[in-house]
Amino acid sequence: MVQLVEVEDEHFQHPQVGPEEDDEDFTDTDSEISTESNYDPTDESLADRLAALRDIVPATARGWISHKCEATASAVKTALSFAGRAAWTVSVSALLVGVPFALAYGEDQNFAAMEQEQRMRELGGEVLAGGAGGEGKAGMTPEEIGAALGGGAGGRAEAQAAL
Repeated sequence: MVQLVEVEDEHFQHPQVGPEEDDEDFTDTDSEISTESNYDPTDESLADRLAALRDIVPATARGWISHKCEATASAVKTALSFAGRAAWTVSVSALLVGVPFALAYGEDQNFAAMEQEQRMRELGGEVLAGGAGGEGKAGMTPEEIGAALGGGAGGRAEAQAAL
């Protein structure tokens, strides 16, 4: 029958090279800290206290929180960048399209006012010439004057004197 015998290597029979451990060097550190402490809590700032709280939260939770904060900051930065670019685009478009449109609209309003004034002058000349000239008509009725001025069916349009 086969019998197993353990053979020890010579390398494991010699002690390891290095400092020898001596129990005389061991001291109770708890008593030293409690009796000879130079800790002064008034010298500690709020940042130091918050930094010390970091050790309470496990490393995996700190990494998760850090990742979420970075992702949120990145999303906010992207949103603000997009909003700024959109505001720039809208304002420039409003200036390039809106200002010429406003100028053209104002010019059109002035032109319409000049046409209205010209019609009133012509109508005023006809009314005066018709009543004083004796052309066979006694003059225009208020309804006819209103229709000529563009008052519509009610004949209500206000005439302004031209200077």
